[in-house]
Amino acid sequence: MTEPVREAVQVAPVRDGLPMPQRRYSMLVIIMGIALSVLDTSIMNLALPDIGKEMNVSAAHAVWVVNAYQLATLVLLLPLAALGDRLGYRRVYLVGMALFALASVAAMLSRNLETLIVVRALQGLGAAGVMSVNAALVRLTFPRAQLGRGMAINSVVVATASMAGPTISAAILSVASWPWLFAINLPMGLFIFWLGKRSLPSNPPAPEGTSRPRFSVVDVLLNVLMFSMLFLGGEQMGMAASGESGALTLGLSLLAVGVVVGVVYVRRQWHLAAPLFPVDLLRIPVFALSMGASISAFCAQMLGFLAMPFLLLEVLGYSHLKSGMLITAWPLATVIVAPIAGRLIGKIPAGLLGGVGMGMFSVGLLSLGLLPTQPADWNVIWRMALCGAGFALFQSPNNHTIVTSAPLHRSGAASGMLGTARLTGQTLGAVVLATIFAIWPLHDGLSESIALYVAAASAALSGVFSTMRMKTTRAVGAA
Repeated sequence: MTEPVREAVQVAPVRDGLPMPQRRYSMLVIIMGIALSVLDTSIMNLALPDIGKEMNVSAAHAVWVVNAYQLATLVLLLPLAALGDRLGYRRVYLVGMALFALASVAAMLSRNLETLIVVRALQGLGAAGVMSVNAALVRLTFPRAQLGRGMAINSVVVATASMAGPTISAAILSVASWPWLFAINLPMGLFIFWLGKRSLPSNPPAPEGTSRPRFSVVDVLLNVLMFSMLFLGGEQMGMAASGESGALTLGLSLLAVGVVVGVVYVRRQWHLAAPLFPVDLLRIPVFALSMGASISAFCAQMLGFLAMPFLLLEVLGYSHLKSGMLITAWPLATVIVAPIAGRLIGKIPAGLLGGVGMGMFSVGLLSLGLLPTQPADWNVIWRMALCGAGFALFQSPNNHTIVTSAPLHRSGAASGMLGTARLTGQTLGAVVLATIFAIWPLHDGLSESIALYVAAASAALSGVFSTMRMKTTRAVGAA
């Protein structure tokens, strides 16, 4: 009697997703958490002038309210993803959300710039806990056959939240002061924590003999230092382009330090079975190409998204209301096309979907740069919609490939890299735009058009990376 029972236990299948309705509740927690985290990346931008006046500080100092959040998130994504592989994605997510909510209360109560910057960094740390394991939790929530749908929902939320920040900020600031930008985070954060504790999945047991990620304090410090130097160096290069004295030397020095630290850091990781900086995953050709495609795509998205308000408001002379309504065609097309892209995953090669999507995105950006001097509204709308549809067709399949090309027990590392690629691409796009605007500062249409042309080139590069995956996949299949 005992032998058959033992044998049945040994061949029991690994859990494939969560049962309903737990799956629905888990996904609700995931999308609400990532929406809040992504939204707070940009929601403070419009409030910076008010903060500078109220606290009697310069714009260069006030911008650190935004930078502190972005920097803390960027440098801690990979360490917290590795912690999720060790301790559980659910635990890292819930602690991150709790810290995010509590730091939001502290931000509301801050009355000097130094305190506000510190609590924004703590808020960024909490957001990093949420973002670092976001995709890994989606992978554990959905059955393999439905994972494309889950990734599509996640992609829609990230894309919509990325573009909704300024709109929501403008609506709140029109009736209240800047501390109220944080007001919704506490009740939402508490609800997410409560529901997440009851519905988020636990990590599956790792295969026997699998190495657990090494969590070395030295490696964490090297990771933080490398990304900090690269982020700050990029920021200084943007300031140098605007003519600030000494910024070029400082920027180059910081970038050089970042590269040196990066070389030391990667060499320490190179031979580890489960490294903090996932060089093991980057050795997978499909994963590496997908990462290159993601960074290039988000660089193009940020360039286009930041250049468009200047083009519509200052060059074409549209009102804020009309500009906002026209730009809405972009995220609306993303919301419509992303679920379609999710259903196509597994039916059409992801490399082909991504290549076509980035081709559409590149054409849309290029056509926006070639807008006539007095375009009809529909002439702007179809270009915006083409950008949104193309990005949606790319993002869900690309994210699905990044997450699923990694072994299940390395889902946290893949999830952390997915967030790192997004933030790195967006930061690069902002730096490139600052450089373009510094070289061509008149906002007469030339600088905006050049920015959109560069964005189109970056999207095309992303498409090249994406289509190269098809050749790599065929080669692997043939082998």
